[in-house]
Amino acid sequence: MWCRGIRGATTVEDNTREDILAATEELLQKMIEANDLQAEDIAYAYFTTTTDLDAEFPAVAARQMGWTNVALLCGHEMNVAGSLSKCLRVLVLVNTEKSADEIVHVYIKGAENLRSWPNTPIPSGGE
Repeated sequence: MWCRGIRGATTVEDNTREDILAATEELLQKMIEANDLQAEDIAYAYFTTTTDLDAEFPAVAARQMGWTNVALLCGHEMNVAGSLSKCLRVLVLVNTEKSADEIVHVYIKGAENLRSWPNTPIPSGGE
């Protein structure tokens, strides 16, 4: 069994508790489906938001989804001039039998262009 990192990002409509929780849940659900995950597979999740999102901790959505035994942490992304605003990112570490090539990273909504997968160079200032 391996510990693998799965990346995900999305944008949030407005800096409200409801929008942050809804965007986080949508992103996590897509990551779970794309990688066939169970809550017990998840070791750790680190959420970041751009500094314009501060109405709620994204980890609250994970707890509401039943991630009660998962180590969760939130922080702010670096405030780089010209970077994507209202962006929520997550790095999830999972225990899995999958190879690194089988892991599916999920970028949705306004964050779709942060990483073009596969085999496309990562844009300057992006993921």
